[in-house]
Amino acid sequence: MSDDKDIIGGMNEFTPDIYTLEDEEGNVQEFELLDVMEMDGEKYFALTPYFEDAQEMLDSDGEIIVLKSEFEGDEEMMVTIDDDDEYEHIGNIFLERLEQMYDFDDEDEKE
Repeated sequence: MSDDKDIIGGMNEFTPDIYTLEDEEGNVQEFELLDVMEMDGEKYFALTPYFEDAQEMLDSDGEIIVLKSEFEGDEEMMVTIDDDDEYEHIGNIFLERLEQMYDFDDEDEKE
């Protein structure tokens, strides 16, 4: 008999991590997790809007949302980063990491 954890863990390698988030106004949207990192004792998440329809994904602007981990009791929540300097600094780090992970190359676009 196989271990269900192994099967589920293996499947997660090929399926996106989808989070349903609600903003302060009660709007609900699904996001795909792109990357997670810890820096200076804080945990940050890079997400992008998730679309089940391939055409919607192609039509999207490739927006990246950067959120921060915050605990309310024992529950971990993703919250907005209020400090503009912190948001810009962490956002730039995520952009560099994502460029390396997905091997974006501006030279390909120039040809």
